[in-house]
Amino acid sequence: MNRPLRPPAPTAAGSLAQAVVVVLLATLGLLGLGAAPAAAAETSWTVTTASGDFGSGRRNYSYTLNPGGRLRDGLVIANHGTTPLHLVVYAADGFTTEQGRLDLRGREAKPARVGAWVRTDRPDVTVPPGESAEVPFTVALPQDAEPGEYMGGIVTEPASAGAADGRRLGIRVRLRVGGELRPSLSVRDLDVRYSGTPNPLGKGDATVTYTIRNTGNAILAARQAVSVSGPFGRWDVQAPAVDDSPQLLPGDTWKVSVPVHGVTPALRLTGTVTLVPLLTDAAGSVAPLAAAESATHAWAPPWALLLVLLVACGLVVAAVAARRRREAGGRPGRVPHRSAAVS
Repeated sequence: MNRPLRPPAPTAAGSLAQAVVVVLLATLGLLGLGAAPAAAAETSWTVTTASGDFGSGRRNYSYTLNPGGRLRDGLVIANHGTTPLHLVVYAADGFTTEQGRLDLRGREAKPARVGAWVRTDRPDVTVPPGESAEVPFTVALPQDAEPGEYMGGIVTEPASAGAADGRRLGIRVRLRVGGELRPSLSVRDLDVRYSGTPNPLGKGDATVTYTIRNTGNAILAARQAVSVSGPFGRWDVQAPAVDDSPQLLPGDTWKVSVPVHGVTPALRLTGTVTLVPLLTDAAGSVAPLAAAESATHAWAPPWALLLVLLVACGLVVAAVAARRRREAGGRPGRVPHRSAAVS
């Protein structure tokens, strides 16, 4: 009777070879899986102003409303990515950064002005890839809104934390509340510091520091001029041209430090700062207003010259004293005169 053939019993060496082959195949498979790059979802979007009663192609929103006024407008969001985009939409107040740029506060900040007066119809939106969506919003001023200019904006950002690397996109809202406009700038913490020179007859450098504060109710920039002078306005030195400050919102401040070279150490110095407020309207026209001037004083003793004079005086006194000693030592002694007695 024929019996089926059985495969030969595996030897120890054959089992080891099979195990090595299996491990190598598995390793190659894992390496192949790791080498295949994962397709990253592209996240990209833009925001623009909606077309309507206020026109089309606007770069930002600009409104003039009286207290209690109300209007409607819209924001258009376009998804240029490859996946659906879920964004939150909210209004925020504006502020000036330390670098002089206008920025909008984050979602966690409590709004006070524009951020509180602008309300979007919905707090978030999902935009399919390659499409766009419009988010209407309302601007409603309270009856007690104070006259003046305000800056804020409407912001969009991914709803999920960490998406798009924290990217935010927004459009500014410049709002003029009807009433009296009182543009005003002031100088705070004005200070002059003088650094001397070892040359008794030379001139040194001064540094003028101050803070510009927008104390009015209009958005302003400041044209600046700085000078340092001695008593009665003598030896006046003008600082090199100082750049205009950025646009400051009402209540904002901007710190300035200006070097002034070639200052005479005239014992008491006067530092003067002149500010010309620059008012920019909604059309972009700039109007300079009346200049305001502030001054402060600082001591600048001519230490090098005083030291030279002190040394010179000391040498003169020493020379006079030495001469007197020589004259006193060179005089002949006097013999006392006695009268003879007469008997």
